[in-house]
Amino acid sequence: MKKTIPSTSFFQQVYRLVEQVPAGYVTTYGALAKALHTKDARRIGHALHANPDANKTPCHRVVFTDGRLAPGYAFGGPNEQLRRLQMEGVTFTQDNKVHLRIHLYQFA
Repeated sequence: MKKTIPSTSFFQQVYRLVEQVPAGYVTTYGALAKALHTKDARRIGHALHANPDANKTPCHRVVFTDGRLAPGYAFGGPNEQLRRLQMEGVTFTQDNKVHLRIHLYQFA
């Protein structure tokens, strides 16, 4: 029988991974899902939306697989996510997507 991981444990796993992403880099919901061996990238979003400490867990560094910002960014909306990323030196394409070739963080 398959063991079920409690969602708080899953959320903590998400937070630990996001905390590894250094300033100036981003990861994607899909990359996090892959690293956690789940296909449910929406659950990653739920975890980040419930993030209890945005200063410790930099959820602004998580974007969509194509580099778009999250419209539902929980800590001030997409303009705040954009501002935080720009302050860290993240650059964007002309269509306002993160330059993933430059800024995508790879989990080991």
